[in-house]
Amino acid sequence: MATSLKNLSSYDANSVPAANKMKFGIVVSEWNSAITDALYKGALETLIKHGAKEENIVTIGVPGSFELTAGARMLAKNTDVDAVICLGCVIQGDTPHFDYVCQGVTQGIAHLNVKYKIPFIYGVLTTLNQEQAEDRAGGKHGNKGDEAAITAIKMVELNCRLKK
Repeated sequence: MATSLKNLSSYDANSVPAANKMKFGIVVSEWNSAITDALYKGALETLIKHGAKEENIVTIGVPGSFELTAGARMLAKNTDVDAVICLGCVIQGDTPHFDYVCQGVTQGIAHLNVKYKIPFIYGVLTTLNQEQAEDRAGGKHGNKGDEAAITAIKMVELNCRLKK
């Protein structure tokens, strides 16, 4: 659904499982840090709001959105997290670089979801300009970080339920 039709921070809190026993990894791109810092803040606050303990949240930074896949893989291999949230922002420029980065990170995160037994959450903004990014990082369309955190909680709960 188009973001203009749905606020990224709007959800039914009653539909979100308790996250108090869950462990999360968050990988944050340093590129476009004004945006990715806001995405991270939204994700972290939302996880804690739903019961995740700060000591059960491992955060790492990577240079750019393209590196999210490698950082997420390293986090999954070297920690015992139940899900990894990938947060980044790619803003279209004048060259095809935007297309290659967006395609690479999207395919990379999809591949991680197939390869590992935990969910990897796509919290990457792919926008045409800075204003669109700001609108989706706590602005008029909410915060993609909030949405990514809720998705992570729900996917961990689903994974645990199906294992039983």
